[in-house]
Amino acid sequence: MKIAMLGHKRIPSREGGIETVVTELAVRMERRGNQVEAYNRWEPFNKDLPKIPKEYKNVKLHKILTSQKSSLNAFIYSVLATGKALFGGHDVLHYHAEGSCAMIWLPKLFKIPVVATIHGLDWKRAKWGNFATKYLLFGERVAARYADEIIVLSKDMQHYFLETYGRETHYLNNGIQVNDPVAPDKIRKFGLKEQNYILYLGRIVPEKGIHYLIEAFRGIDTDVKLVIAGNADKTNPYAMSICEKAEKDDRIIMPGFVEGQMLEELYSNCIAYVLPSDVEGMAITMLEAMSYGAHCIFSDIPENREVAGDYARYFPVGDVKALRERLKLAISLRESEKNADGEREIAYIKEKFGWEPVVDSTLDIYELAIRKVRKRVASQKMG
Repeated sequence: MKIAMLGHKRIPSREGGIETVVTELAVRMERRGNQVEAYNRWEPFNKDLPKIPKEYKNVKLHKILTSQKSSLNAFIYSVLATGKALFGGHDVLHYHAEGSCAMIWLPKLFKIPVVATIHGLDWKRAKWGNFATKYLLFGERVAARYADEIIVLSKDMQHYFLETYGRETHYLNNGIQVNDPVAPDKIRKFGLKEQNYILYLGRIVPEKGIHYLIEAFRGIDTDVKLVIAGNADKTNPYAMSICEKAEKDDRIIMPGFVEGQMLEELYSNCIAYVLPSDVEGMAITMLEAMSYGAHCIFSDIPENREVAGDYARYFPVGDVKALRERLKLAISLRESEKNADGEREIAYIKEKFGWEPVVDSTLDIYELAIRKVRKRVASQKMG
């Protein structure tokens, strides 16, 4: 098949879970003999971003200009990316995230099969203003009405689409590549070593609940450090507020965006990994932390429980006091509990979240979409 990936920021990248998913799917599908093209967002005004290559591991990359204004970014990208993809000769267009789905109706007019993956109910996220929230909700409605097949990442979202739109969806979890833990080396430049820090790693946006984590941590009398790893966008008021809070406590370290060996070392040597989100789809960082056998502390929302089950510790969403008690317990247990539970976590992740079965299922869903469109076209001709 010739496949188009739309809706992500850019690949190769670890800017978010969507980018990780698109990268893994595209590269693995290409290896199986499919032709995959990804439509990357291009921000010429952002000089901090790396240049977009023409291809990545045989996946062809297109540059799609986007707006400097974040509230218009998804709209402009969706229009331009869809317009370009229409003439790419693709067998299927795969849209990722609600914002990009607003243009799904257009390839439908051209009888091009469309699959949408809803990674989360983005309109619920606290960072969006009124226009962006309404636009994201509009994208969700368009996907529910026009996508030939829809993929969701949690049972809760599957129930939501059925109850809200009467729309059947495919539940398909994300995958993960399990790697062996590595000893601390590069992280030492931040004063970090094995079992002397708590870790958060991900986007620095309000719905991730990082402010809860900082408040909980600052109430603990300990020499343990707190690492908040992620890109702190200087134009983002929330990210800047987190930086300001971190500057008031020399135990809090913000190494910025991390990948490669630095990322592996952070997961491998932390006392605990914390995901204090208000809203989630299916967090890749959650799977990654568990794949290293980390002691995991997550907010008690259905999406997190569905993935981690009994292999994590939970606290009520936004409950700083409860989170503080979880952190204290993790610090007191340290190495003993990690060794006791880590092997169970790793075995669980290996068994349930391999990437190849995800690719198998996604390709099967493409075939369903293609057959559905062919059947509809044949029916129209007969009519």
